[in-house]
Amino acid sequence: MTLVTTRIEDGVAHVRLARPDKLNALTLDTLAELVATAGRLRRDRTIRAVILAGEGASFCAGLDIPGTLKQPRRIVGAFLPAPWRGTNLFQEACWAWRRVPVPVIAAVHGHCYGGGLQIALAADFRFATGDSKWSVLEGKWGIIPDMTGIRTLTEVVGLDVAKRLTMTAEEISGAEADRLGLVTEVHDDPIAAATAFAQRLAGRSPDAVAAAKRLLDGAVTASARRTFARERRVQLRLLTLRNTKILQRAAMKRTAPEFGPRGS
Repeated sequence: MTLVTTRIEDGVAHVRLARPDKLNALTLDTLAELVATAGRLRRDRTIRAVILAGEGASFCAGLDIPGTLKQPRRIVGAFLPAPWRGTNLFQEACWAWRRVPVPVIAAVHGHCYGGGLQIALAADFRFATGDSKWSVLEGKWGIIPDMTGIRTLTEVVGLDVAKRLTMTAEEISGAEADRLGLVTEVHDDPIAAATAFAQRLAGRSPDAVAAAKRLLDGAVTASARRTFARERRVQLRLLTLRNTKILQRAAMKRTAPEFGPRGS
């Protein structure tokens, strides 16, 4: 049974959590498929953006705890970090989307709870319906978000709001999540809005977009001096790439650019 589907159209990868009868609750197999899917897309130099969404009535209702607890040996293995990447399976199912070099947009409707919220936070942008339901649900189980949510929550909403959402496990609407900065934009049809946004991004140099994502993500924890050095190195490289020259020529002629693969 496929738990994560992928369809590529016009350079945009549409990734769907495909367990709608269970509100796309996460199993260990789902987590493994998310990691594998992100890995494949990371290597595809023709991809310009990724849209993450859920089939059926919800984005993701969080971890399928009853089902997962039936596999104690697999839980132990999934909890151990891989030394070459520093994340375990639970964490990599989210953080793998930060490793994808192109923009990742989470299109959220219905429930966005627990692990589902942490997947959405690992995306670069979150488009959601105003009536979607968001919660750092782990607090209701007496635990904390451990799928990279401690890092991403703090990045996205700031320390005080991250503490509030984590400690209270309160449920908020997509409209309230937008007010708090958890959501990037509110739309009646977030998938359509995410697709339109992805197409806008596809009109920019794929090398510059990838560089911007890498630099901005790294700037969150790096010193100013290190960030400035990385800016210089990346800019010098971009100035030598064919896609940069294609964009510059198109801008001068006011025509639509026809980019090559990323990194060319």
